[in-house]
Amino acid sequence: MGTIEPTTDESLAPPVREILTAARGRARSDERVAVEARSLTDSLAAARDTGSAPLIAEIKPTSPTAEYEQSIDPVTTAETMVSGGASAISVLTEPDHFGGSIEALEVVRDAVSAPVLRKDFVLNESQLDAGPADAVLLITRFLDDLEGMIEAARERGMTPLVETHTRAEVKQAVAAGAQVIGVNNRDLGTLTVDRSTVETLAPAIPDDVTVIAESGIETPAHRERMLDAGADGLLVGSAIMNGDIESNTEELVSR
Repeated sequence: MGTIEPTTDESLAPPVREILTAARGRARSDERVAVEARSLTDSLAAARDTGSAPLIAEIKPTSPTAEYEQSIDPVTTAETMVSGGASAISVLTEPDHFGGSIEALEVVRDAVSAPVLRKDFVLNESQLDAGPADAVLLITRFLDDLEGMIEAARERGMTPLVETHTRAEVKQAVAAGAQVIGVNNRDLGTLTVDRSTVETLAPAIPDDVTVIAESGIETPAHRERMLDAGADGLLVGSAIMNGDIESNTEELVSR
């Protein structure tokens, strides 16, 4: 394999540029994945129907913005999150900056019955085949052929969660046919969090599309703010991982 040129987009924060450079050089799979997926949207809707917060709890050993680093057993962590009331589990598979792995994804999906989201910087179709997941994150900003990647994920049985941060990206995601759209409160250019991002963008997303609020959800007050803004689900990592995982999960789920 030839030399991987570093990502030079100066609009991105340096850690994000490093992550993208590493992602472009990551090994690709030649074997196509096929998944009989558990429904992420149904699981979130079931939580809302019972009055609980629709939470995707994320196994996140560390991150460039985290104030902690956890050495955890992914299976025990996932089971604890489900016991705490999480509707779904997100597993970081980015190894260099988040401490994740495909192996963690595989063992978690085998261990729990809840839907499992693969969270990574997926840049091409072959990287979808790294491991089985019920849903996969696709970041609008980093994909030239978003529509093609959405279709490729669906062909494998996965639900694409299409991440956005701006009104233009929301329009792009909707035009590409996304049915689950994440709104990231964190700006990948500065790594700062602005919780008004969901409040600004959620009204621009069609009613028949599931909206996931991402980043900066740390307290029940933040949770309610996101749900009041129109979020149908919440993706939370650091606020759960930093401390007692089960009690942190329960606090965010119970309303």
